[in-house]
Amino acid sequence: MAEKILLTEFSDEMQQSFLNYSMSVITARAVPDVRDGLKPVQRRVLYAMDELGLNSDKPHRKSARIVGDAMGKYHPHGDSSIYEALVVLSQDFKKGMALVDGHGNFGSIEGDGAAAMRYTEARLKKFTQEVYLKDLDKNVVDFVPNFDENEKEPEVLPVRIPNFLLNGSEGIAVGMTTSCPTHNLSEIIDAMELLMDDPGVTTAELLKKLHGPDFPTGGIVINASDLPEIYETGKGKIRLRGRAEIVPAKKRGERDRIIITEIPYTMIGINIGKFLNDVAELAEKKVFPDIYDISNQTGKDGVRIVIELRSGADAERILNGLYKKTKLEDTFGVNMLCIVDGRPEVLSLKRILEENLRFQHELNSRKYTYLLEKEKARKEIQEGLIKAVDIIDLIIEIIRGSKKLQTAKECLMTGATAGIKFRSEASKKQAEKLNFTENQAQAILDLRLARLVGLEILALQEEHKETLEKIALYEKLLSDRKAMQNAIREDLENIRKEFALPRRTEIMDAEEAVYEEAPEEELPVLLSMNRFGYLKMYDLQVYEKNREAITEESRSMIFCMNTSRICLFTDSGLCHQFKMKDVPLSKIKDKGIPIDNISNYDSSTENILLMDAFDNLKDKMLLFVTSHAMIKKVNASEFDSVKKTISATKLNDGDKLIFVGELNGTETVLVSEGKTVLRFRNSDISVFKKSSVGVRGMKLADGDLLSAVYDFDPSVRFVVKIGGKRINLADLKLKKRDGKPDLLK
Repeated sequence: MAEKILLTEFSDEMQQSFLNYSMSVITARAVPDVRDGLKPVQRRVLYAMDELGLNSDKPHRKSARIVGDAMGKYHPHGDSSIYEALVVLSQDFKKGMALVDGHGNFGSIEGDGAAAMRYTEARLKKFTQEVYLKDLDKNVVDFVPNFDENEKEPEVLPVRIPNFLLNGSEGIAVGMTTSCPTHNLSEIIDAMELLMDDPGVTTAELLKKLHGPDFPTGGIVINASDLPEIYETGKGKIRLRGRAEIVPAKKRGERDRIIITEIPYTMIGINIGKFLNDVAELAEKKVFPDIYDISNQTGKDGVRIVIELRSGADAERILNGLYKKTKLEDTFGVNMLCIVDGRPEVLSLKRILEENLRFQHELNSRKYTYLLEKEKARKEIQEGLIKAVDIIDLIIEIIRGSKKLQTAKECLMTGATAGIKFRSEASKKQAEKLNFTENQAQAILDLRLARLVGLEILALQEEHKETLEKIALYEKLLSDRKAMQNAIREDLENIRKEFALPRRTEIMDAEEAVYEEAPEEELPVLLSMNRFGYLKMYDLQVYEKNREAITEESRSMIFCMNTSRICLFTDSGLCHQFKMKDVPLSKIKDKGIPIDNISNYDSSTENILLMDAFDNLKDKMLLFVTSHAMIKKVNASEFDSVKKTISATKLNDGDKLIFVGELNGTETVLVSEGKTVLRFRNSDISVFKKSSVGVRGMKLADGDLLSAVYDFDPSVRFVVKIGGKRINLADLKLKKRDGKPDLLK
């Protein structure tokens, strides 16, 4: 077969391919359908369990079997995603109503993972059977071919309540995310009934029935006044707060405690551990010095986190501080995106309820149409049997006189008597008048003689009466919208009666937590850095007692305040800064904290030229000198900045800083690698901004670079070693800046 090459623009092909991919992820993986509120993997897991017959009254089955069936028949995307979906469906701390009854380790609210699928077992909950999978055998939804067209799967499950609202949903697609909170089943049903009564109802009126989110972890929604806009637009932020109680000490030896019994929904999982670590860190850093201990006593009875306080602590202030500084108060982002008629769309609360009500009408219409056809078929057979009972002797004569079953059937249907022996001509003439339908004729031939007992005949007539009543009922439901809505309402009320739970989340407009940090007590401390770049902060009393040991291990030491800001000037021309409050107060044996952890300083590419507290530098003049002999004076106040890193000076290509220091003397000596030196007065150096390059300090030969800088006072003997010789700097000839340097012999 000859090749056929299609020419296309690369950018167009990429654009179309990406759109196809993104739509596939949105509709087939990450975003739920508004009708059943399920993602494809969840729908397939539940259907696979239903196919396996894992009802609530049957034994649990290994999760591996469920995952295998779901993957092999319906969802060929890997077992881990299927098992994860199964696990989440069983976790009552994540779902408003768990849909799977798990047996074994299915994870915990504290973020513990589920055991491997070969160890756990599962089955459907009764709620799932009754509300999500009921009537699948009544042609209520379309079935579509699976991925290899060897099986059929439901396009959508016949869920009888708005599951998108009940269990919420979270998913990340391509360029889109969905995030819907969970809600209370009873309130959802109230809102559905209100919409049926008044299709023109507003979102504000719906919120009088469905008051807002109802998270399985409880907690408090504290921005109730924002909910109308959130539910009108389908987007917004819900502020959640954990429920905490301040318990005063009751007897001697006890401490005041803050007991947290409900957490924000966003805290479940690893965030509980993070909350505990955050509180411990805040206590260690003396933000909350009155916190004595924190313990996690969460168990099967629910969440219980206990924070013990020191004597005299202001518990109310600490609790407000926890709301401000930890996940005990958090934000849940709402984006009610779901699939509507095959397209992703952000819906309001009313639209979600409208779409679900439309779906319920469709389900019930298909259900009652199916039942009507079934009852009509039953009516046809019942009428045939009732008629046959009255002429049972003739029918027996026809059957006995026929050589073949088909001959007897034809006679019952059309009155054809050829090939049938009758006892009398009268019987033959009576048989010629028969006109049963094919179904009736077959039912008559299948009739057992025991059905001819008098009581059985009465039961048949009673059954026929019930069938006629059902047909009348189904026809009324299908022709009268109000009657259909009453049937839907009755279903909803039955679901409420059997499965509804009390509301768990309180909704209110709470005042913002007020927390003012107590001013930190300023204390003189010592900052030390060892040769490995680890920082420690010592109390001065500790330093005095261990002066020799601290001095020996330190590469540099700075006396400053515990509230100071430290400046690091590096050879790359940058000034990095960090706060002393980020350095832990240490004991002699403590390891300290790496300088890289609390600043942007990179020890692998930069060298520190000067490290000091800004308080010690702010009123001073700093001298900057580069390897290319560029020199300038800069007022230290230029480096008063809140940024972690700022530019300390501008450098020419290939140049780097070799000296940054306080300008204490009156003269400067520059020394090059080629052993040339120049001595000049500091008054010859101009003051520049930090963003400038500066001026040349001395002339350098080609390839020569500065190697040392000395700031000194000539009235004080200052001896240095240059090129193996000891030289008193005051003995060098005094020249002008940028003058010709002297060559040392």
